[in-house]
Amino acid sequence: MPTTPWTTFRQPDGDREYLVLLTELPLRWFRDLPGFFGHTLRIQSQLRSTSGVIGYSLLARVFRKRFWTLSVWEDEAALKAFVAQAPHLTAMRSLRGKMMNTRFIRWRIRGSEYPPKWPEALGRLTQG
Repeated sequence: MPTTPWTTFRQPDGDREYLVLLTELPLRWFRDLPGFFGHTLRIQSQLRSTSGVIGYSLLARVFRKRFWTLSVWEDEAALKAFVAQAPHLTAMRSLRGKMMNTRFIRWRIRGSEYPPKWPEALGRLTQG
């Protein structure tokens, strides 16, 4: 699964502020890749019908078993609603114990800065 280009569901308002979420998802074992990919496809489908999402991208380093998602949301409430629904909720439960330490980093951008850039986002991981 290669890095996906930005998928934009709704053009952001250039003057409005939006929530950005970077998620780091390191798998423990190669044997869990097929299940992970299945969850990923279902979650991507879920995003298409989710209100409050502006857009997302996925960075995949399959042979390192490392994945990152970068998404932009109207607000925290929209993100929380998405996470609490299947298939995302199902994926989190299914992958528990199959992941190493996942990390979640949030920040805000103006719509005029959309989409966030991967190098900047990944740099935030090293900033803590």
